[in-house]
Amino acid sequence: MTTVLITGTSSGIGRATVRRLARRRDLTVYATARKVEAIADLADTGARLLPLDVTDEASMRAAVAAVEAEHGQVDVLVNNAGYGEYGPIEETPVDRVRAQFETNVFGLSRLTQLVLPGMRRAGRGRIVNVSSMGGRLVFPGGGYYHASKYAVEAISDALRQEVRPFGVDVAIVEPGLIRTGFGAVAASSLGSGTTPDGPYRTMTETVDRVMAASYENKLLAATPETVARVIERAVTARRPRTRYLVTAAAWAMVHTRRLLGARFFDGVNRLQFR
Repeated sequence: MTTVLITGTSSGIGRATVRRLARRRDLTVYATARKVEAIADLADTGARLLPLDVTDEASMRAAVAAVEAEHGQVDVLVNNAGYGEYGPIEETPVDRVRAQFETNVFGLSRLTQLVLPGMRRAGRGRIVNVSSMGGRLVFPGGGYYHASKYAVEAISDALRQEVRPFGVDVAIVEPGLIRTGFGAVAASSLGSGTTPDGPYRTMTETVDRVMAASYENKLLAATPETVARVIERAVTARRPRTRYLVTAAAWAMVHTRRLLGARFFDGVNRLQFR
C-alpha cells in the first residue's frame, strides 16, 4: 500500500482529493486539517484523519511521525494547504504577507523537509505541490499571493533536481480558476487590505468585480473534482509530469502570457480591470 499525506483537506481541492484517492485500494490516504473535527466526515471515505497545522512545527512533526510509525515512511506528500491574500502591494500589511508565506511557502517547505529522510531511506517517494496558474502569471491586486506561488514553483523545480538521485519525484499541479471558497477569501482580503477612499480604491473595486464574475463563470472556473482527478494522475503515474496545468482557460492565459510577453499581457489586464 502507498501512503499519501494530504494537507489542507477541510474544503475545496483538498477535500475533493481525499474523496477521490480514498476510493483506491492501493492507497492509504491521510486527510489533515488544523482541527480534525472539520474533516470528521472524511472518515466515512476510509481515509485516516490527523491534525496538522502547516504553520506549527510540533504539529507537522507529530503528523509525519504518526504516518512513519505505522508505515515506515510517507510515500506521497500532497502539499495542498494554501490561501490567497489579496490587496495592493503598497497597502497590504506586511504581517499579513508574512502569514501568507508561512502557510503557502514555509509550511510547504518544512513539511517537505520532514518527509524526505524517510523517502530517501526507502529509495522512493513523491512530492506533489499544489501551486496555481498564478505561479506563472500575475494579475493586479494579487502580487503577494502570486509571489508565494512563484516561490512554490521555484522550490519545486530545484527540489525535483535535488532528489531525483534518491528515487523521489516532484510534480507541480497548477489549477486555474476553481469554484471553491478561495475566491471569497481572496475578495475579502482585497477589501479589508485597502484604504477606504485611498489611491487604489478604483482598482480594487474593479478587481473584486472581475474576480467574482470569473469564479461564477462555468466556462472559466472548474470544480474541485477536476483538480482532484489531475492530482490523482500526479500521485499515481509511473513517471509524473513536472507540471500539470488544470483547465483550458488557465492553459490559454499562461501560454498567451509566455508567447506574447509582459507588455501585451499588461495591456490585456488594463482593459480587463479598467
